[in-house]
Amino acid sequence: MSKTDEIDDSTAPLIEHLAELRTRLIRSVLAFAVGIVLAFTVAEPILQFLVGPIEQTLRDLGDPSPTLQYTSPQEYLFTLFRISMVFGFALSFPVIGFQLWRFVAPGLYKSEKGAFLPFLIASPFMFLLGASFAQFVVTPLAMQFFLGFADVSSIFANLLSAATGEVPAEVAVVPETSEGVRITFFGKVNESLDITLKFIMAFGLCFQLPVLLTLMGKAGLVSAEGLGSVRKYAVVAILVLAALVTPPDVITQIILFTVVYGLYEISIFLVGRVEKKREAQLRADGYYDDEDEMDAHPDDPLMAEFDAEDGKDK
Repeated sequence: MSKTDEIDDSTAPLIEHLAELRTRLIRSVLAFAVGIVLAFTVAEPILQFLVGPIEQTLRDLGDPSPTLQYTSPQEYLFTLFRISMVFGFALSFPVIGFQLWRFVAPGLYKSEKGAFLPFLIASPFMFLLGASFAQFVVTPLAMQFFLGFADVSSIFANLLSAATGEVPAEVAVVPETSEGVRITFFGKVNESLDITLKFIMAFGLCFQLPVLLTLMGKAGLVSAEGLGSVRKYAVVAILVLAALVTPPDVITQIILFTVVYGLYEISIFLVGRVEKKREAQLRADGYYDDEDEMDAHPDDPLMAEFDAEDGKDK
């Protein structure tokens, strides 16, 4: 066989892989496009759901009819399109994940397939859990912190009284001030949505921590002992993260720190379980020698006690 033939034979699998990758990418893009279209049909109800914490906070502060505005003709349409892209990706992720799995699965051993597939399922579940935590816990607390600075109740008290007939409408609609200017909240829809989506993405990614560290532990890149030894540095990193992705509200920062640190400890536990299973498998296959482990730890008191008992038996 000539050198040219060897080169041609070696490039054939590469061309096949590239063709397979092209097919998977096209199917993923088509699924994403379909997801965007489907999400756009329900974008307005999704928007109402996302700005729900702002609405509830304003009502609690005394606003009888919370309002968000947009200041450019295309702003509202682009806002709906942003929602469509985010939730379109969420809708199409099962198809995209399946295409990714079909592309990498032929190159994996059976044991590797069994290890990779659970993480592919756990990742979207943990992201959904983090996003739900952000929407139902963190965002309401943040809105209460941000909007609580303004005394919104005094602004809308007369309007509410006018609606019940206690105060004439002409008095209530234009409340007078004796000094200063009245500062009130006229929220823009895109900016209000932006902070909500940031919380959802931040907490969704933070909740990927156990999945990522457990997968790295399964690959042998991290260990439970190593993660435990850098725990103090992890605490500092989590505190910095809490200060960056949450408003300057101590309660919200404490909640984020507690959740992420709890996920870190769960990750250490899961990595430890992975290591125990790998060690048991090595023992079963005969690749793990107890004598080698004792020789590697001569100063270990447990090993010394084991040697002493072994000497008595002899």
